[in-house]
Amino acid sequence: MHEFNEVFIQLLILLAISITVIGIAKRLNLQYTIALVFVGLILGITDVPIPLMNDAEVFITQSEVFQAIIISLFLPILLGDATLKLPFHHLLQYKKEVASMALAGTFLSFIVIGFTSHFIIGLSIPVAFTFAALMSATDPISVLSIFKSVGVSKKISTVMEGESLFNDGIAVVLFQISSIYLLSYIELGWQGLGNGIFMFLKFSIGGALLGIVLGYIFSQIIRLYDDYPYEIAISALLFFGSYFIAEHIHVSGVIAVVAGGFVFGDYGGKIGMSKETKTNINTFWDVITLIANSIIFLLIGLEIRNIDFTGHWDIIALAILIVLLGRLVALYVSTLHTKELNRKERILLNWGGLKGSLSIALALSLPYSFEGRETVLLLTFSVVLFSLIIQGLTIKPLIKKLGLSTKN
Repeated sequence: MHEFNEVFIQLLILLAISITVIGIAKRLNLQYTIALVFVGLILGITDVPIPLMNDAEVFITQSEVFQAIIISLFLPILLGDATLKLPFHHLLQYKKEVASMALAGTFLSFIVIGFTSHFIIGLSIPVAFTFAALMSATDPISVLSIFKSVGVSKKISTVMEGESLFNDGIAVVLFQISSIYLLSYIELGWQGLGNGIFMFLKFSIGGALLGIVLGYIFSQIIRLYDDYPYEIAISALLFFGSYFIAEHIHVSGVIAVVAGGFVFGDYGGKIGMSKETKTNINTFWDVITLIANSIIFLLIGLEIRNIDFTGHWDIIALAILIVLLGRLVALYVSTLHTKELNRKERILLNWGGLKGSLSIALALSLPYSFEGRETVLLLTFSVVLFSLIIQGLTIKPLIKKLGLSTKN
């Protein structure tokens, strides 16, 4: 009991720091996600004399703890909330752009980064493509908050968020294949290629079907009630249930949550949610996602204590350039067929493809027996930091420079 109390106090300290930083950032009109990363970096590098802070840092930055918090606890929350907030008819309006970037774009990014990392940096095939899978996932949290503050078109926000929701699931599947099965598939030749395609389809389609079925069932349940606290509890059960059931039967939990959330938010919203319920369910998840994001981005900064950058600056620089190249090729090639996106919008979507907490959490989930684990962690952490800080700080000026702000 005493140990549990200590853990709870340590988490409470981190939450208190996060909420304080968010409050200051909002008063100064700064992006709180980037501010949290900076504060986390400072706390990770220095020994700040805050009671129990050092114990909290050591506990929370352990691989297993970080992975459990981000993937098992916060990921279903963030994905579920995003599906409720993104109107399905908006997604359908730009379905070609979203599908192209999330499917073709993610695969192109995976291939370009994987082969380039192998031939230029010299990473082994499994390490190169594991890193590529991690770098194919985009994190819209920071960039969408910037879009909202500056004001960009519904089209850009929808395409960016839609791409991220679906490509996260695809990137997770590619990560699992690359880190566990890739070598054996290569040895099997064409049969291995077939096995890889089958596993990808099983993970993706299986997750989507599970999410759709559960989303429909839970929509029918809330149809029987007009009780928003109960319906909020039902939504939480759907998000976590979709994820853990999917993972238990070995299909994609991420895709299951996204599919289930869209069915619940769109179909369930029409047949089973009153206006009061919709308002309250959105307010509830706003609070929960604020807490989740506040801890996530502080943790990203704190993780610096586990990364040794010494003597690796050359491959870090190459990795950043390779990831930027992969995003550039993936976005432009995958959207060649559409006339909906103009040159300026493509530039913004390209630079706005930030990497975030999912990439780090997945990298930390690699077993210690994985040869090249430390290299993957080093490169992933470095790219995520560059992405959140450099790209994150320059998106707002870029929006204004391109004339894409809808606010005067």
